This record gives sequence, C-alpha cells and structure tokens, in this order.
Amino acid sequence: MKKQLVAREHMTQKPKPKMRGSRARGNTQFAWTGSDLLNGEIVPSLTMVLTTKGCSWARRDGCTMCGYNVNSNPYVQAPDIQKQFNQVIAHYGKAFKIVKLFTSGSFLDKEEVPIDVRDTILSELKDMPKVIVESRPEYVTPEICDDIARTNEHVEVAIGLETSSDRIRNNCVNKGFSFGDFIRASETAIAHDFTVKAYLLLKPPFMTEREALEDALQSVRDAAPYADTISLNLCNVQKGTLVEALWKKGLYRPPWLWTAVEVLKRMQETATVICDPVGGGSRRGPHNCGKCDRKVVTEIKEFSLSQNSASFTASCTDQMLWEFVLEFEEFSYGAPLVP
Repeated sequence: MKKQLVAREHMTQKPKPKMRGSRARGNTQFAWTGSDLLNGEIVPSLTMVLTTKGCSWARRDGCTMCGYNVNSNPYVQAPDIQKQFNQVIAHYGKAFKIVKLFTSGSFLDKEEVPIDVRDTILSELKDMPKVIVESRPEYVTPEICDDIARTNEHVEVAIGLETSSDRIRNNCVNKGFSFGDFIRASETAIAHDFTVKAYLLLKPPFMTEREALEDALQSVRDAAPYADTISLNLCNVQKGTLVEALWKKGLYRPPWLWTAVEVLKRMQETATVICDPVGGGSRRGPHNCGKCDRKVVTEIKEFSLSQNSASFTASCTDQMLWEFVLEFEEFSYGAPLVP
C-alpha cells in the first residue's frame, strides 16, 4: 500500500533538537491513508502521528523495545499539536471511515495532549464512524472517558498490553502496569460504549521463538474477552533501545514471519486479530530467509482485512529451518540460532 507523507515545522521559538534519521526529531508530523476493517467491511482510513512532548512513561523509565520517543519534542505546545492536526485535515479532508490519532505515547495523557486540544480534535471528528486513540491504561479513567464521551461517541481506545503475562511484561518489556490494569481500563472504556483494541507484542527480548509463539497464543486467548480487536505487533529493532543493544551483540533476532502466520491462523476463531509487519523483510524487522518475505508480508496484510486464513498460500524451504529453531533454540542459551 502506497503511503503518502505530510511534514511540517512546528511554530516554536525554542531551540530545535538535531535531526535523527530521515525524520527531524520532534519537528515533523506524518500522515498517510490506507484501508482497514470496520464491522466486516474494508473501508478507507487516515492515520496521523502527532508530535508531542512524548510518552510520560518513557521519560520516567521506558519500554525495552520502544524508540518512538526520539520523535518527540519537549518544546511542543498545545497550539503546535492543533496546527499539526489542522494541516492533516486540510490536506486529506474527512472522507474516511476510520481516523487513527497516534502520538509518541498516550493521547489521553493531559501532559502529552492538553485537554482543550484533545477535545477540539475529537469534536472535529465526531461524525467519523471510528476514531482510534492510543493510551496507557492509567489514563483510561471514568472521569476522562466521561469527558471524551461528551465530545465524541465513536472512540476506540487502543492499549499496548503487549502480553497477558505480568512476568513477561515486567521483565522483558518493562511496561509498568499489570494485566489487571488493562482489564480495568478495558471495562471502563466499554462502560462508556467505546470499543477497545489490545496491542500484543510478538517476541519481546529474552524469549526464544517458541516462547514468543506460545505467549502470543495465550495472550490472544486472555485478552479476547476484553478487546474488540487484537493487533499483533511484531517486534522490530528501533534505534536507541535495549533491543537494539542486544541485537548488535547477536543476542536478539526479530520474530520470524512464519511465527506471526501461525498465530493468526490458530487464533482466527478466537478473536479478530490483525497485523501490519512494520519493517517486514528487513534485518531490523520481522523476517524469514529473505526470498519469501515480501509474499508473506503481503499475505499477512491481506488476512488482516479478510480474516480468512485462505490468504496464506506462501511456502518456502526455510519453513523447515523455522521449525528447527522452534525445537532447539532453547538449548542455545538465549542466542538466536539464525540471524
């Protein structure tokens, strides 16, 4: 799917952070169009990533795999965020069924997105069938949900659960909350007639491929009663993270695409599970042998729209190697058997 890009400079008088990669750190904002599933129908969607001050948890501690906070800007003010949103809408319009409002952290955190900006943006989108916002569970409170329900009734709250295992979430991801916190936040959102999406992370650091597969399967089962949709996020190697440090030392390999396919196929009857393999086929992203990666990534995306496992037709000789890794990686003392 071809993505379109919009970038702008923030109108701030503060000194600007240096460039990092292809994106000015905290000084640009991205948006693109695509297709998503809504009530069994494939509909046009708009995604925007608003630059904010960044994730509050990242400033206090941070997750082992997340490098998104490098795109934040401590000098961003409320008018800057509003201007970013206004520019995206001016460029793309509102001819979409789904709008996704992403930041470097939590859209419902008033320290990241001030209340007046939050309410103005949600009010602008009140006629959209679905508006997806991301948030950590501590910001999904009855008071905040009351506020946004008065502004927009079509909100979906997306929460980065990562895994239903508190042990893995604390020790491998350092997420800073429990499965019980997720359940409370989900029930609060549902009580306000919002839908809920749970993000699960396939293969956090310090896990073998089989452990990652089994954890993802169990996490889908555990999260399904509390989420309308489950998004399987395949861990990739982001700059400045613990995952990158382990990867550079040969102590971490992103998940095999075959592992994601296995989860999607086996959980088809359990929940609506979608997946967009960011960086799929690259060394830093989820990958197989290289020869079959493009086809498998395409089929994963097709499944996410159809929810039909008939989408998966790819085969490759490296499947035997993947099965070998599942069987024997536990004996390699944490080192990946295949790069």
